[in-house]
Formats: sequence, C-alpha cells, structure tokens
Amino acid sequence: MPGATSPGEDNLFDLREFRLPDGRELLLYGRAPHVGEARESLPPAPASGGAHLRWHPLRREWVAYAGARQGRTFLPSAASCPLCPAAEGRLGEIPFERFEIAVFENRFPAFSGGALPVGLPGVETAPAQGRCEVVVFSDDHHAGLGTLCEDRLALLLEVWGARVKVLGETYPYVFPFENRGEEIGVTLHHPHGQIYAFPFVPAHARRAAEAQAEAPVIERLLRDAGNLVIEETEAAVALVPPFAVYPYEIWIAPRRRVPGPQALDDAERQAMAGLLGRAIRRLDGLFGTPMPYILTVQCAPKGFEATFHMTIDIRPFRRDAGKLKYLAGVEQGTGVFLADVLPEDAAVRLRAVPLENAP
Repeated sequence: MPGATSPGEDNLFDLREFRLPDGRELLLYGRAPHVGEARESLPPAPASGGAHLRWHPLRREWVAYAGARQGRTFLPSAASCPLCPAAEGRLGEIPFERFEIAVFENRFPAFSGGALPVGLPGVETAPAQGRCEVVVFSDDHHAGLGTLCEDRLALLLEVWGARVKVLGETYPYVFPFENRGEEIGVTLHHPHGQIYAFPFVPAHARRAAEAQAEAPVIERLLRDAGNLVIEETEAAVALVPPFAVYPYEIWIAPRRRVPGPQALDDAERQAMAGLLGRAIRRLDGLFGTPMPYILTVQCAPKGFEATFHMTIDIRPFRRDAGKLKYLAGVEQGTGVFLADVLPEDAAVRLRAVPLENAP
C-alpha cells in the first residue's frame, strides 16, 4: 500500500508495500513517505523448487541444499547492478527511481515458504521452509555502512528489528547479516545484507542461547571488558571480545539486555548506529583499504527471549596489510580457531585508527 505507515506507534519509519511481477514482496522503508510510480522490473524469477534439508548424523545438524542458488547474479557492472534504482535501460529488483532502504524476497532463496518434502533412502530430510530476504541499505551503489549517515544506520537497525519481529512470529530463528568483499564470496557490490528466517534453530545459535540461559555472559563481558573496549556510550559498547576467533573482531552491544534490535529504544538504537558506522571506518582505516568482513546480528531464538543479550558481531577477513585470514586445515577440520592477533593488541590498534583518514 503506497505510503502506508508500519503498524505500531513506536516505529519511526514509513513503510510502502509493493508486489513485484512474480508475486515477491518488496518493502520500502524510509523516514519520509516513499512516492513515485513503479518502472519496469526484472522478469519473474525462475522456479526455485528442490530446496530441502538433510540431517548430518555426525555433526548432528541440518545441511541445506538449494541448487537454484547456482544461477544467482555474479559480479555485474555498476551499470547493470540489479540493486540500483530503476533507470532507463536497466531492469532491477527495485523498480523505483529512489529509495532509502529496500527489503525484498530473495530471487534465489535457500529457504522458501513453498518448499516441499524430498524423500531419500537412508537420509533424514525435511522441507526447507523459511524465508530469505535481501536488505538494500541505500540507493547509492558506492555507499556502505561506514559511509552512511548515523540516522540511516539507525533506520537500518529499526528495519532489522521490524523484520525480526514479523518473521519471528512464524519461524524459530531469524538471522540478519551482511557479507562484504569479493574475498568472502560477495556476488553483488551494491551495499546490502540479507535476512534468513530458519525453520529450525541452528546448532551454533542454540549453543549460544543455552549458554546465556545459564549465565549472563554478555552482561559480564561488558562489565569486565576493560582495555578491550574500543568505544562506549551510556547506552552501548563496541569492544574486541577476549575470546575473538578472527583478528580485529568487533562486537557491538547495548548495555541493557534485549533479545534483538526489535527491542531497542531510540537512545540505544542511535548509540549502536554511531558505534557501527565508526567500527566499520576503523576496520577500513586499519590497513588503508576496505575491510572484507561478515557482520551478523545475533538475535534470540524462540524461547530464549528472556535471557538472550543481542550483539552485532563483525568478523574481518584481513589479518594484516595484504594478508587474508583463511580458515585452514585445523580450523575447517576440527572447528578449533587459531587466532593470529591477541584481542588486547587488536583493541589498541583499532582505538588508534584516525577515523577522518579512513577510506
């Protein structure tokens, strides 16, 4: 519905809902009402049947299979980017000439609401019923979390929260994330992330939630961080965790325990937005070049809302100038990480980065 405001008096955003030609949902979020007529968009997405889950009896966790993802768009030029605003001669996913933040159902999903059971002899399977969304942070192809203004990042936190709240009503685990950099396999350069709504709680998320149900792990971490703190405000903290598994890993957390971004108040959202933007600029300034990373928003699985403390985790993939952090034999084969940089040293270097000189 054009110009519709999302329900809930606490929301500070406007929401316009739209349906793409193939029926996929497109949501346009902004501080101001979104206006404008839709242009022509990409033709309907190909059928994505066959996605399913198989149980791994040794790892005791599900593995997801989605062959349709092999056909996803791979490193197009800026002129043909499918996430850029609509323009003459360019067909994209977002058929409008401008937008602030756009969310749409992934054209090549790993999980979908229409997934069907797949039977295989000797293997436990399940339908990959869930939802995969793309979150486009800006209509500027050359922007990024380190260049967007603080208010746009606060809006992004609010969008993450809105989607976690809606999807969490149906699915047991919702996971917002961003992959950045060709070094980690990014296939589109336009600033964007994704949200996966899982039909199950992944083993990693369940272990973290169970640990927090036993003890206030994150609260203690914030209390005892000391010289691992990179920057802090009254409402939130950015720090290097003392058990970081990646060099220069950064966590951003509200001081108050909340289960996810949907529960942040205005002050917490604004504080975390500022810390997030500056954390990315510190990582980019560390070696004078954009840092490839994986950013994850750790939210409570269903049933753990009362004890879970959300964090935004940023795992950089560069350990030194011109040197990437690879997961080699020991890490891949055993799950035991070998850290190249002490967290205490990482915190010192990150605090020392002059933000005005970051690329």
